[in-house]
Amino acid sequence: MTQTNADAKPGKEPQRRTGPVTFTRQVVGELRKVRWPTRRELITYTIVVIVFVVIMVGYVSLLDFGFGEAVTWLYGTLGSSGGEQAPF
Repeated sequence: MTQTNADAKPGKEPQRRTGPVTFTRQVVGELRKVRWPTRRELITYTIVVIVFVVIMVGYVSLLDFGFGEAVTWLYGTLGSSGGEQAPF
């Protein structure tokens, strides 16, 4: 159900939209409050992220290889007992 002005709580006015100039000023004001990392921190964080990504790629690759070998072994074991060979 959509709320209309008549259904709004008394004493609370609907929020007005801000114009593009006011919005830009507010964004710049908020960006000035941000604590930007130093060059050293940025390099450290970048190295940490790259190392983590490399570790995760290795982990997922090992899982992929392991599951692939398991499925190949399973098809080879089950396929040879059925009488007909798989076309691969």
